[in-house]
Amino acid sequence: MALVWKEWLARFLGYLDSECGLSPNTLEAYRRDLREFATTLTRRNVLVPDGITPTVIQAHLMALTDRGLALASIARHVVSIKVFARFLHLSDAMKEDVAGLLETPRKWQTLPGTLHAHQVEKLLEMPTASDPFCLRDRAILEFLYATGLRVSELAGLSLTDVNLDVGYVRCLGKGRRERIVPVGREAIAATRAYLAGSRAALVAHRPVETALFVSRSGKRMDRTAIWRLVLRYARLAGFRGKVSPHTLRHCFATHLLQGGADLRVVQEMLGHADVATTQIYTHVDATRLTSVHRRCHPRQ
Repeated sequence: MALVWKEWLARFLGYLDSECGLSPNTLEAYRRDLREFATTLTRRNVLVPDGITPTVIQAHLMALTDRGLALASIARHVVSIKVFARFLHLSDAMKEDVAGLLETPRKWQTLPGTLHAHQVEKLLEMPTASDPFCLRDRAILEFLYATGLRVSELAGLSLTDVNLDVGYVRCLGKGRRERIVPVGREAIAATRAYLAGSRAALVAHRPVETALFVSRSGKRMDRTAIWRLVLRYARLAGFRGKVSPHTLRHCFATHLLQGGADLRVVQEMLGHADVATTQIYTHVDATRLTSVHRRCHPRQ
């Protein structure tokens, strides 16, 4: 790496540290990415900031692709170069802000992992009377599958957020957006049993606790405890893949769509701001899409 790029890189990282207050890990990521970029610049005999062009940057990114870097890693390199180029432009070292000409590559959407309906049934049956917290654990599993709540949303529920007589739950999602989600009869029954049984015992010494789901100490369960709970029962059920509360959220959405639910309704219940986020679930069940096409298309 040429001395000129070492100096510019040191000034840039100093700026990020003092003016932007970035974390050490973020600074190290910028340092690592830009060292590679500076090496490319030196190799191509680009020794002044104005020599950086979109063509030079493209060649660097193509080299990263040829090395087999993942798309997410390449996207991170693009961000590092864009911020560095903007810094050079603001420092009057570069006449044209080439950062504005760079586009971050789109990441492939990965299909969410789901379970078949019979696998979910097996998971829900795992809490047994031999476990002292079986009523609570069964209610948590049923509630996650019945509502599609995020684990943080479930952990944040209070008693007043749930109306079991009407059959709905009120929760705060991302961006503190409030939504109302129906609760199925199985989840209602499991939650009633938990409230009348183990919850009353767990909060006996904490009568003012308002959390719906509580730990053995009577305090509100956190998201980590709920993750561990789901993972434990998934292992008991014999599932070796990655099963988490989010898996049950995926199952909730996928199984609703398999049953013919409208995409916009599922979007509302999941709390997605953009229907494009919900549309990923339409790719999970190719069999259903094929059957709909055959049933509805006039040439079928």
